[in-house]
Amino acid sequence: MPTLLLRLAGPMQSWGTTSRFDQRDTGKEPSKSGVIGLLAAALGIGRENWNDLEPLTRLTMGVRHDRPGVLKRDYQTAQNIISADRSKVHETAVTTRDYLADAVFLVGLESPERSLLERVHAALQNPFWPLALGRKSYVPSEPVWLEGGLVDAPLLEALAAWPWSTTTRRGEISPERLLVSMESQDGSGALRMDQPLSSFAERRFGARYVHAEWVDLQREDAHAPA
Repeated sequence: MPTLLLRLAGPMQSWGTTSRFDQRDTGKEPSKSGVIGLLAAALGIGRENWNDLEPLTRLTMGVRHDRPGVLKRDYQTAQNIISADRSKVHETAVTTRDYLADAVFLVGLESPERSLLERVHAALQNPFWPLALGRKSYVPSEPVWLEGGLVDAPLLEALAAWPWSTTTRRGEISPERLLVSMESQDGSGALRMDQPLSSFAERRFGARYVHAEWVDLQREDAHAPA
């Protein structure tokens, strides 16, 4: 079964699934709703267009944590904010926004419909709207599109075989294995409330399950002569 791979790398990423009012959370990995929203932006699918969005929600997703990043919190204030029911004006509103700093993820999307993955792959190379990593201001630092990123391999195999999507830095040791979060097909694993059930204008999300496992990092120089 074919798998499409994409790279999500940036100085700031946010993948919230439980945000309410003045608090904006982030998960430790890309949410399915966030990734589907990124694909929709690439394809030019509007917020109210469920017919074109629905096939994307049937993709099976896996995430490889190439650089997990560091959880950070941004403290913000705003003045003269009108309440939702317009009954009063708040002189000062305080909000907190969590995000992942310096994270890199390899995302895999598996589908029996190769033509759908081909269309998404082409759109990521030339997106209709700008792409963002969870919030509009959090832009990718590297292309999301990967050359050769559409592979004829199952999801886990494709994630395990792709080279590490980042490079070592001073004092950093290249990992021997990487954590992978796989969408479960049998209802086992941790619950995630990020499965889109409607257009993004309606904002209805359901449950899916994700389990974690480790894969050995396949090094490009593994077969190099001594």
